[in-house]
Amino acid sequence: MKWNRNFSFLLFGQALANIGDVLYIVAVIQMVFALTGSATISSFVPFTITTAMFVSSILTPLLIGKVKLKWLMAGSQIGKTILLIILGFMLVGVTKENYYFIFIFIGWIALFDGVANPIRQTLIPYYVQPEHLLQANGIAETVTQTIQAGMWFFGSLFLIILTSQQLIWVVGFLFVVSCSFLCLLENVSQQMDSSLGKIEQIKSGWQILANIAVLKRIALLDFFETIAGTVWIAAILLVFVNDALHAEENWWGFINGAFFFGLIVGSIYCIKYSASIEKKLGRFIFLGSIGSAFITIWFSLNSIPIIALLLSFFVGFFSQIKSIPQQTIIQTSVSKEQLATVYSLLGAVGTSVFGIGSLSIGALADLLGIRIVFVISGLLLALGSLLVYKNKHLFNGTNRKNSPSYY
Repeated sequence: MKWNRNFSFLLFGQALANIGDVLYIVAVIQMVFALTGSATISSFVPFTITTAMFVSSILTPLLIGKVKLKWLMAGSQIGKTILLIILGFMLVGVTKENYYFIFIFIGWIALFDGVANPIRQTLIPYYVQPEHLLQANGIAETVTQTIQAGMWFFGSLFLIILTSQQLIWVVGFLFVVSCSFLCLLENVSQQMDSSLGKIEQIKSGWQILANIAVLKRIALLDFFETIAGTVWIAAILLVFVNDALHAEENWWGFINGAFFFGLIVGSIYCIKYSASIEKKLGRFIFLGSIGSAFITIWFSLNSIPIIALLLSFFVGFFSQIKSIPQQTIIQTSVSKEQLATVYSLLGAVGTSVFGIGSLSIGALADLLGIRIVFVISGLLLALGSLLVYKNKHLFNGTNRKNSPSYY
């Protein structure tokens, strides 16, 4: 893919924001734990963020069409930056008696974050030629997953030499630079129906999902896979390491790292072989789904830590060679003007399902045993692969008006 000014600005801006996001969450969790000494209260940091992002995903369609996409993206980052700087000053006076102010601020910051995520995915087709779309999605995913894999480790190291407040100021600097890149993006033209009321705008997004066959299948596929993916959250995986593998707790970090490494390698594979994958999107989505299902069930039956490490890598790999082609299908199944609404609603569904699924999987792990929940995860992934196979004509793009093969 040739150098693309706008895609590069979007990529750099979002990468700096993602680095800042991880460091900011590390700093806040450490601050809350230091103030309260409670792991339970600290766990409400990601819960607060997830809940706020769900609300934001529902409300984002109301802004689309009223505000240019570029300024929705840049404005959400500017809003996050302002709130973060205020939080940085407030941390001086935060004590055990008033720490709840932190949760108010992280909730508001997450509301802005919930706007940025669907807009980033929407802007890629505006800035990238159709024949380079899958490759661009692969590059964006590679950068995102590399940051996710590395920054949790480096964030902990930063806390050795910096206080939580100092780390917040580092994040503030990253956010300011991110805003600079995002403000350099070119405006994109949007044509939206301004006659629709607020309720109608939200309903129109659900109608798009209901009326476009491949998006309906993708939403159902995401439903199965989001529930299946909850077995990989820290609490469940840590129990598996202790109870099923009978290994030291540091193996949890190794297995989690192997999963992220698999995601990165999967992204690189999609970039390198984008031309071939583009012709067989449905086949790769099916391969990724069935591969993840088979390996997850194998993972559930395994008792050897080093084998678990290898299997975790391949779960990440197969997950990514499914996810990137799937993103390309979404981006080519509706008009560009509808993309932000579609991504917002898919994000809202994913966030709510993940929250409910996390609680359900935790309860099932206590009731049925830790190995069984991984078997259930594998069966849900297998059900998703069956959905793809039965609808392969949709996933292969034969009915997609905006498919790159038509350009």
